[in-house]
Amino acid sequence: MKYRSAFDIIGPVMIGPSSSHTAGAARIGRVARTLFEKQPKKAIISLYGSFAKTYKGHGTDLALAAGLLDFDTFDERLPEALEIAKQSGMEIIFKEETAIPEHPNTVKINLYDENGSEFELIGISIGGGSIEITELNSFKLKLSGEPAVLVLHNDRFGIISSVTTIFSKHQINIGHMEVSRKDKGETAIMVIEVDEKINETVIEELTALENVTRVIRIVD
Repeated sequence: MKYRSAFDIIGPVMIGPSSSHTAGAARIGRVARTLFEKQPKKAIISLYGSFAKTYKGHGTDLALAAGLLDFDTFDERLPEALEIAKQSGMEIIFKEETAIPEHPNTVKINLYDENGSEFELIGISIGGGSIEITELNSFKLKLSGEPAVLVLHNDRFGIISSVTTIFSKHQINIGHMEVSRKDKGETAIMVIEVDEKINETVIEELTALENVTRVIRIVD
């Protein structure tokens, strides 16, 4: 694993006893909330490995709830996140899974809105508050939680070139990019991590592209 700065080793500013079990968990929850684009009505959170064994003692449950409420890692409301979630009408169910994951700090989050629409995300906390999102609605991907944009699109010739041209025009450097699709010619998703925050003009231009169905911005 490569570290970009000393803060990747020391860890983030946070409330909680563990950067991996608390700060990392809060960031995973917050990314899930961002991708869902609203506060969920219900969340089923499946914990694996070390998360499943120690989540109550390390405050992982509080951190995940805080992230779903869109709280940052240093938000002083984090210790009361479960109660705040309950008061806001969000039901949260935790499940301790026995399956052995590839990484010990793994969580699967299933979110539901008032209409029953479902969203699924799998994330891992890799230490020092750093995270990776490894799966999104059955799409395999790698998303670190840095400033990024997800572009959902129809799998058509030229769409990748059209998207990268917009980033080039605005002189935005792409640090990491990958494309995943369910099948040839069907729905696909681009994950694009960049070195700076993406402004609204870029989002509008991406959204206007033919065959792009949805654009989601993630700001760390």
